[in-house]
Amino acid sequence: MSLIFECPINSLSFGNVSYNILRELYKRELKIGMFPIQEPIDAQAFDIPQDFQLWIKSALENRWKLLDREAPALKLWHLNGSDTFRTTNQTLFTFHECSDPTEIEIAIAKNQKRIFFSSSYSQEIFQKAGVECEHVPLGFDEDFHIVEGAPKTDQIQFGLMGKFEHRKRTEKIIKLWLKRYGNNKAFVLNLCVTNPFFKPEDMNMIFSNVLGDKSYNNINFIPYLRTNKEVNMFMNMIDVDLTGLSGAEGWNLPSFNASCLGKWSIVLNATAHKDWATEDNCILVQPTSTISAVDGVFFTENSPFNQGIFFDWDEDAFNNALDIAETKCRQINTNGVKLSKQFTYEKTTTRLLSGLGLD
Repeated sequence: MSLIFECPINSLSFGNVSYNILRELYKRELKIGMFPIQEPIDAQAFDIPQDFQLWIKSALENRWKLLDREAPALKLWHLNGSDTFRTTNQTLFTFHECSDPTEIEIAIAKNQKRIFFSSSYSQEIFQKAGVECEHVPLGFDEDFHIVEGAPKTDQIQFGLMGKFEHRKRTEKIIKLWLKRYGNNKAFVLNLCVTNPFFKPEDMNMIFSNVLGDKSYNNINFIPYLRTNKEVNMFMNMIDVDLTGLSGAEGWNLPSFNASCLGKWSIVLNATAHKDWATEDNCILVQPTSTISAVDGVFFTENSPFNQGIFFDWDEDAFNNALDIAETKCRQINTNGVKLSKQFTYEKTTTRLLSGLGLD
């Protein structure tokens, strides 16, 4: 049994999902031909055992030998860029955040032999647009783990991860947090929000604008973390995660992983969050409004891709969630930890292989 697998390998979300699916395919001793998206591959985020490395090397070397017109193929990528095919039997696994599928997105989705979305939100909006599709949840990365004896302080440590984006409400989160806690040394905000698609000087200007050229003694700017080992330490260090306040996600790996590690994540009850976040395993915030997806950078007006709205929340909802977080942050989020067993990449891969007819 063999499979063509086309995917990116890098330190971003798509690369992490690809790596975890590859690991599951390796465990099953499946013979694959691997076609990397965006060569050369960037595997520095992962601590790869030698046997797994050799398997990946073989998958790369044998890709052309296994390539066949009717071979089952799995592509993990954006809709934008998935109009090309390695075989006629291609299944696409993709993430989508926006509310209004465009004509081109619908056409690309319909042109796949099968298509899986990472969230039921995306599945629903594409089904309404006439696309036959399914929803396959992501899983908890087994490389992440609770670090016993991780450094702790008397301060309450907040964390915000992910690319600095309008969609993720990064600027709004930082400004409102500083309005409430700025220069209060009992609380610390740890920011790991460098956007690798921006130049360093542009990021510095963005941070300066967000701070309003003021100085704060309780905010830490963490450089872009390139390895999962560093990411794991960051998540173990914090008490409360703010990443879940993003206005639209295809899953939200940082918020989900932090919850699985027993942290309390403040999560907007919208889009993909609704597939895993509940009142029992996080601090839910209800949307109070919507905003245009257009940011002029990643989401542009009248583009053939990524159109619609994102969900938003107001200051009162934000502060109410912080009130709850202050009472919970010293307790282990035991229901969050249970998510790591409920959602696994073993289950993700089984669902994908079943859809491909390879179960």
